Amino acid sequence: MKIHLYDHFTYKKLLRFTLPSIAMMVFISIYGIVDGFFVSNYVGKVPFAAINYIYPFLMILGSLGFMFGTGGSALIAKTLGEGDREKANRTFSLIIFVTIVLGAIFTAVGEVFLEEISYLLGATGKMHEGCVEYGRAFLIFMPALMLQFVFQGLCVTAEKPKLGLWSTVAAGIANMLLDWLFVAVFPFGLEGAAWATGISQLIGAAIPLIYFIFPNSSLLRIVKPKFDWRSLVKVCANGSSELMTNVSSSVVCLLYNYRLYDMAGEDGIAAYCVIMYVAFVFISTYVGYSVGCAPVISYNLGAENKKELKNVFKKSLVIIGICSFSMLVLSLLLAKPLSLMYVSYDEKLLDITVNAFRIYSFSFLFAGIAVFGSSFFTALNNGPVSAIISFLRTLVFQTAAVLLLPLIWGVDGIWGSIIVAELLAAIITVILMLAYRKRYGY
Repeated sequence: MKIHLYDHFTYKKLLRFTLPSIAMMVFISIYGIVDGFFVSNYVGKVPFAAINYIYPFLMILGSLGFMFGTGGSALIAKTLGEGDREKANRTFSLIIFVTIVLGAIFTAVGEVFLEEISYLLGATGKMHEGCVEYGRAFLIFMPALMLQFVFQGLCVTAEKPKLGLWSTVAAGIANMLLDWLFVAVFPFGLEGAAWATGISQLIGAAIPLIYFIFPNSSLLRIVKPKFDWRSLVKVCANGSSELMTNVSSSVVCLLYNYRLYDMAGEDGIAAYCVIMYVAFVFISTYVGYSVGCAPVISYNLGAENKKELKNVFKKSLVIIGICSFSMLVLSLLLAKPLSLMYVSYDEKLLDITVNAFRIYSFSFLFAGIAVFGSSFFTALNNGPVSAIISFLRTLVFQTAAVLLLPLIWGVDGIWGSIIVAELLAAIITVILMLAYRKRYGY
């Protein structure tokens, strides 16, 4: 039975509605994991470290797709709740058009300045060569990456979460097969891994794009775009927290790389690569759930249905709490098996990775509430509060922690800094949720 945005949501219905978004985010996170697995085992640990070194910069460019997707989803769902489907379609089409144009611009600019950027990030020698080789191939597909991020939220808003899921599954399977072909079978190295990821992103973007171009059974379709500055500004304001989250995360990742390169060399960066791949999957579960339920929150906000808004909010907190504890236990149990997948060929690197993984695992206990809180306020069309949570969580707290804690505990202080940052972010999120409770009626 089809689930509609205006339905009353039980736990079962809420999980059914958000599960495609969760699966979609997890599959997207697999892109980097598969690249890392093949590069680490078939090319070497220096190229493996090079991917992690340049990847944050590439994600800074692609993060505008997250902003348009989440910000657009909030505005479009609210507009649908108000009963204006024509305006919703115009806003939807404008977002798609602007995303493609900006993606093409980022590709051109990135290709020209990539070498200089790699040097500015501190990469030298073989590390620099690897960054440029991977980055040049990856940048070609920047419009597709941004579009795929956009459709993560907008497919759910269109009441077609399974469309987003299956297009992502198709892209994920393509990525695995192409990584095996381009890296393990044919020795194309880092460039082959980047092409595998890029082609899979193209598949993930093309499927929903083609679907929405033609008449369909969803709430949305692409029409002739009409430029509307006011709507575009609202989209950007609503999605500013997600932009902040992704840009800040990338900046902090660069900072982690710099500190680890200085304190632990290439082994430290390689260990961080492994942790980031697994952490991305775990955090993607929180993000996927938040993206999945956001249109429901926005719709009920537009429809002024405070009873259902309160119902979804309370059930979401319970779900996030259960997931948080489960992820902590799971990550502690899987620390060594997952590390063996990537760095079994180097005993010293394996020991560093397992130790780091076990310390980092405790951050999953606190991360979910801040991820959901930021998305929740975006769905309420309150971009500033959402941005505050994201800014503090992903930039201020993590930057302060990674700069200060290593002075006390050395390299272990780097791994533990994320725990402190996520705990502080969770506390701030709870305070803000309580402060705005009466205003929105949840």
